[in-house]
Amino acid sequence: MSFDIKPYQTKMDGCIAAYENELAGVRSGRASTTAVTGINVDYYGSPTPINQVAEVKLADPMTIAVTPWDKSTLKDVEKAIIAADLGVNPQNDGSMIRIAFQPLTEDKRKEIVKQIKAMGENAKVALRNVRRDANDKAKELKKDSVLTEDGLKDAEKNVQDLTDKYVKKIDELTEKKSKEVMTV
Repeated sequence: MSFDIKPYQTKMDGCIAAYENELAGVRSGRASTTAVTGINVDYYGSPTPINQVAEVKLADPMTIAVTPWDKSTLKDVEKAIIAADLGVNPQNDGSMIRIAFQPLTEDKRKEIVKQIKAMGENAKVALRNVRRDANDKAKELKKDSVLTEDGLKDAEKNVQDLTDKYVKKIDELTEKKSKEVMTV
């Protein structure tokens, strides 16, 4: 019997997806609708994602326009945006809310790049945890005489190769997002 690496590959895919999702919420030099995707609006007593109560689109490269489908929820949408603490003041014109983002300063860009690198390190830690779990499982199978000594070594090598592949992907995603943030 050989060691099945598939479940650990699936977990590592999940780590990458979570990191990509986290990166999507990081502000680069321009407005992005992802800046508001995590906001929940109090919609008739239940927290509802903003994109389910309003149209969220880019008005221009530095402005997000949020137009509620039900005009009576405009104030609730505005409150939710303010509570999200995006570092901007939403402008309510009675039918839509405009969120204008200011260009980032050089210092702010560098600070964001540091945050991105820290997020990348956290994602790598998650990958290493999956690697540890896989190696522990392989050692357990060896102890139970399901795997041979060579089978254990092969399993550990395959797990390490897989981990290296995913760490490289995280490095690429980190580099890409860092360049995006530093581009004026």
